[in-house]
This record gives sequence, C-alpha cells and structure tokens, in this order.
Amino acid sequence: MDNGDRRDDSPADPVTASPLAPVPMEPTAPPQRSGRAGRNLPAALAVAVALGAIILLSLYLWKVAFVGVVVIAVVLGLWELSNALASTRIVMPVVPVLIGAVVMLVAGYAGGPEPLLVALAITAVAVLVWRLPEAADGFVRDVTAGLFAALYVPFLAAFAVLLLRPDDGADRVVVFIVLVVLSDVGGYAAGVLFGRHPMAPSVSPKKSWEGLAGSALFAAVGGAIIVSTLVEGSPAEGAGVGLAVMLAATLGDLGESLIKRDLGIKDMGALLPGHGGMMDRLDSLLPAAPVAYLLLAWLVPVS
Repeated sequence: MDNGDRRDDSPADPVTASPLAPVPMEPTAPPQRSGRAGRNLPAALAVAVALGAIILLSLYLWKVAFVGVVVIAVVLGLWELSNALASTRIVMPVVPVLIGAVVMLVAGYAGGPEPLLVALAITAVAVLVWRLPEAADGFVRDVTAGLFAALYVPFLAAFAVLLLRPDDGADRVVVFIVLVVLSDVGGYAAGVLFGRHPMAPSVSPKKSWEGLAGSALFAAVGGAIIVSTLVEGSPAEGAGVGLAVMLAATLGDLGESLIKRDLGIKDMGALLPGHGGMMDRLDSLLPAAPVAYLLLAWLVPVS
C-alpha cells in the first residue's frame, strides 16, 4: 500500500533519459494522470469498495468464507511473486509453496498457531524435496526463493486467519484491516498535499516524511476509536495498536518496493486496476497482520 505518493519503481528509459534524444518542435500534451500520486483514482476507489464489500460479507455471513478469500488472495499473490522472480531466472518451487500455503491457512484457522508452525515446517521440507531431482545449478537460489515466499506470503497472512478464530474474530479482523487502510489513506493524502521531504529516496522516491506523519495521525486516531468501539479496548490502547500497525504496514510497503527495485519491475501485476497486482495490495497487510494479532491478544485478550 502507498504511504504518500504512488511509487514509480521502474528504471529510467535510456532513450528518453538521453541528452541526445530528439526534442519535439511542437509542445506536446503531458500524459493524463489522475492525480499527483499517479493513481487512477476512480478505478482504485471502485476496486477498493468491491474488495471491502467482499471482505465484510465473508466475515459477518460465514467466517469460513473469509478464509477462502484469504486463500485466493495468497495464491494469486504467490503466482505474481513467482512470475516476478522468474524474470531474473529464479525458479521458485511453485507447487509445494502453493499447496503449503493452503495447508497453512486452513491449519491456522482450524487449530491455531501450533498447527500453523507445523504446516510451515512441512512446507519447507517439501520445497527442498521438490527441487532435489532437478539440476544442481541454482539449487540454493531456488530453494531460498521458495522458503522466502512461504514465509513472506502465506505464513504472515495466516495471522489474519488467527485473528478470526475467537468469537469476536470478525471484529478483530476489521480492526486490523481498517488500521492498515487508514495508514494508507493518511499517508496518501498527506503525501499529496504536503509531501516535500523524501523518506527513503533510494527505495521509493515519492514517499515522504509528511506522508508518514499523515499515516501516523490517521492510524492513531482511528485506532483509538475503532479498538474502543469494536473490541472494548481503551482509546490509549487503540492508539498504540494503530501506530504499531502503521509502522509495520509502512515497512511492508518499503520492503516490497525494495524487492521490485531488485527485480527491475514497477508492479507485481496488473490484476487490480488502479492498484497493480494482488501483492501490491498485500504488501502492507502481510507484516501488519502478526503485529495486530499479538498486540490485540495482549492488550484486549479474549474473555
């Protein structure tokens, strides 16, 4: 998710960047953009509303349906990640990672943290065994990619499923998602309106300290309100959870930007208009999920 402006992680075009490139004789109209942050805002808003409706309906009509939504999102994200890695000749063992992802999510919902860890360990072994019959060249590289993918996407996503298990689990998941969204919206608004000082120019040049301040403000205020409303925590606890989730979400966003810069791509995919790929939506949610799960379990334990 964005914290300020829509990033542009693609390398510069050597032709247009060259001082020898031809200069047009007539003024040309600049390409149309939907805002200073570079998003197609109508498309992004429509997709966000649709995703929000799917999540809320699955949470409050039938919890198992939400697990299915998470499984679909994780599988799509892993597929995008495998394609992105393949562009640099890294061949992730897709089959054991995908099967392990489904097993991890189902095990986490059905049995809790212990079955989740067992499923992760089995997935790691399966990745090693799956890659063994192939050529030795690139073995360590491919296995490492598979283990990284299993930890990065399904294992972290499983904490959202763990949030769902208690009787008030649907409310806890809503708290987690709303806080990440507030962090994104606050950072986007503040970055567009006030962004002047780059936060991590070598990773994501359009992210600003002003955007980070906007994320912190929205997440803290929103956390104080929603935690005290939905899960009966105090406003102070809610503000603390909001700030912690915001920091994790921001680090997740920067982490995926770093991955994309390393791979030389701008977006992980084009599945979601105005957003990019599924991984471009999961990037902030994934590291924020365990933070939300642990803090809510500590500060607002299930009675």
